[in-house]
Amino acid sequence: MALDLLQSLLGGGQQQQAYQDFVNRYQQGPPEQGYSNQEVGQRYQQVATQLPSNVYQQSAEQAFAQMTPDQRQQFAQWLQMQSQQQGMSLPGFQQGGIGSIQDPGMLAQMMTHMHQQQPDLLSQLLGGQSGTALDNPFVKAAAAGIVAMAAQRIMGRR
Repeated sequence: MALDLLQSLLGGGQQQQAYQDFVNRYQQGPPEQGYSNQEVGQRYQQVATQLPSNVYQQSAEQAFAQMTPDQRQQFAQWLQMQSQQQGMSLPGFQQGGIGSIQDPGMLAQMMTHMHQQQPDLLSQLLGGQSGTALDNPFVKAAAAGIVAMAAQRIMGRR
């Protein structure tokens, strides 16, 4: 049902072509380059907030798998700081600390947990007035990757 909603959101014609272009830019260059912070924030708001948890997690895992272990570690540190500021505890940080976040699947689980607990939190952090979270290349790469992987999955269902 949510994927049907997203398919209608992505629509046809120009809207679908715009998302295909976004996916292509994500796949062709470094994941944090090729689009503005504003574009990543808007696309994350449009797509990621509508995803069912399983599709969100699969898309996040694919995105994290394309990042280096160091990039995942940097993103995990940002995620831990943001979750603490919001009073959330994420499973995984308690188990092995930040040093154990090398696995794309574990990081995707934590993102999905955060997404389930406060669906709009990441959108607010990424698409705020200043968009400063997206100035962090690891955050931008993760957000762009989640959107690109989800959009590719949705368009592939047509």
